[in-house]
Amino acid sequence: MNQNTLNGRIAFVTGGSRGIGAAIVRRLASEGAEVIFTYASSEAAADALVAEVTTKGGRARALKVDSADAAALTAAIDAAAAGAGRLDILVNSAGVLERGSVETLGIDAFDRTFAVNVRAVYAGVQAAQRHMGEGASIINVGSIVADRTAFPGGAVYSASKGAVQAMTRGFARDLGARGITVNNVQPGPTETDMNPSDYHDMLKSLMALGRLGKPDEIGALVAWLAGPDARFISGASLTIDGGYLA
Repeated sequence: MNQNTLNGRIAFVTGGSRGIGAAIVRRLASEGAEVIFTYASSEAAADALVAEVTTKGGRARALKVDSADAAALTAAIDAAAAGAGRLDILVNSAGVLERGSVETLGIDAFDRTFAVNVRAVYAGVQAAQRHMGEGASIINVGSIVADRTAFPGGAVYSASKGAVQAMTRGFARDLGARGITVNNVQPGPTETDMNPSDYHDMLKSLMALGRLGKPDEIGALVAWLAGPDARFISGASLTIDGGYLA
């Protein structure tokens, strides 16, 4: 049930046009936050999401930003904060997945993965914290592959999410004295474009609950971490994986 726990809060979400990012935008907006989100290429999806949120009485705005461009991401966050007067919530949701073994995956794929999955997180937090005060929340969207690389071809993606897990702990130490919490949400296999349907049966066999996660379930956890009931949680990596790691 919507309790409007985020009324009046200003949120910035990277990679918010599709999948888990879009679910996070919907949930934050449904709980009263004004949400500015970025997209890299899915303009139609971004516009449709803004329209959906607005129709339901929420507030959302989309910005075209490639998270691999740290300067552009920083400028977008600075502009959003200038327009709203501050930032209360940052969600780093943008991510890319490059599959391939060390025998085949090129260094360009490595660099792209770390530019979006790691450097953009650092740039986003660095920019956002300048506009945050006590009670603000930063939530990074990592992955359970930080703890378990279950299949060949996932070394680079796993490494990037392991870096997010480690940075989250460091950010929590850096910003804790200012009353800013920093946490990492680690989804397991979820019904998004990153998990094509022909993989679903195999993935379900590895889940204690026998199903994939739903993006809305990830969005609910993110919104809770951004809300008043989670103020004593910081530096944590919260797994939401249907028992994949059990």
